[in-house]
Amino acid sequence: MITFLEGALVEALPTHVVVGVQGVGYHVNIPLSSYDRLPPTGQGIKILTHLAIREDAHVLYGFMSSGERDLFRLLVNNVSGIGPKTALDVLSGMSVTNFKAAVVNGDAGLLAKIKGIGKKTAERVIVELKDKVGIAAAWEAASASHAPSSEETQINDAVLALIALGYKQVDAHKAVKQVWDKTGPTNSEDLVRGALKLLL
Repeated sequence: MITFLEGALVEALPTHVVVGVQGVGYHVNIPLSSYDRLPPTGQGIKILTHLAIREDAHVLYGFMSSGERDLFRLLVNNVSGIGPKTALDVLSGMSVTNFKAAVVNGDAGLLAKIKGIGKKTAERVIVELKDKVGIAAAWEAASASHAPSSEETQINDAVLALIALGYKQVDAHKAVKQVWDKTGPTNSEDLVRGALKLLL
């Protein structure tokens, strides 16, 4: 099992990176949450990985934090109907903290807004992850001390609102981050308005 790659960041796109390690280029699929934390192209990078072996391919998934990789593995290994692609969509659509809070609070409506997750899948995620002994309890304790910051919540709400309007996750996330970086702290409605100006 390849657990991490350490080398040079050769190529970086919102959906994947290429990491050069001793003359070999590794194609690694990533979520948007990891894309935001990448160093500039050409610089050194250490990326945590998960290797999925299928009949027709060996696919590497990469994460810039252990929390992201843990949640990815939890979804892929424990929730029926969720494969690696949907697990990446979950991480791209919502922060790990917000996801945990939604599961602990049984908020299927919030989870259902994520691309690739319908209402039934959202309910299944809550049931199957809450059933995992100790996970919900640990998350509940953590969510009390690491509740999503107001910044995370507002950015997340704005991105989900744009996705509901039919925009692609990558575009919505990029536009909302641009507005946030330009205007600073603001409410979700203003973020959506500003992002729509960039997207239209």
